Amino acid sequence: MKKIKAGFEIITKETEKEMLQEIERVARTCYKSEDKITDDSCYNFIKGIIKRGHEAMIEFSNITVRFTCDRGVSHEIVRHRLASYAQESTRYCNYSKEKYDNQVSFIDISNGINLDLAMNTALNNGTLPKENIDLIINEWEEACKDAEKHYLNLSKLGASPNISRSVLPNSVKTEINVRMDIREWRHFFSLRCEDVAHPQMREVTKPLLKEMAKRYPIFFKDLADKLL
Repeated sequence: MKKIKAGFEIITKETEKEMLQEIERVARTCYKSEDKITDDSCYNFIKGIIKRGHEAMIEFSNITVRFTCDRGVSHEIVRHRLASYAQESTRYCNYSKEKYDNQVSFIDISNGINLDLAMNTALNNGTLPKENIDLIINEWEEACKDAEKHYLNLSKLGASPNISRSVLPNSVKTEINVRMDIREWRHFFSLRCEDVAHPQMREVTKPLLKEMAKRYPIFFKDLADKLL
């Protein structure tokens, strides 16, 4: 059994200015104001578009992100329909093979526990003893080890990954590439950074929004100021 930390990688290499200039060229068609384009006119122009709510224009630019998360979180990510996905498949990845070190990888729940609002409330009011946290983590680890044992046994008996995967829990690590346009990313963050979102979802979405706001402030700084 291998424990993995959740995380992300922004795959897109296009700069914010390149994105803004492309969107400006498209959006100025609506106003027939192409003659106003300068080297840096895109900044204030796109700021104005977003402020006015004319967000259909920012659908003309996309960002791709690779998430490393558990499969429970990935099931929530793919509920966003206006996106493209490429995900590590438990049908084709045989974790009993040497390329996977003959073991199953799981996303560590420790950080998720730290972000869980209900558990934090219970800790603060004393209804959840602090010593129970270690017991909870140990119980989770034993459950993952048990699932891994049965998965590997099924593989040894000749079961295909199609069948062996049926014993794997939500905690199994997965990698999923997500491509969304800017407008959909804004919608994604508005839902998945809220306090009511799953703690292990917020584990990746809040740091991602912070990084997006650094790389693409015109598109995301207002959301980061509101949600982080």
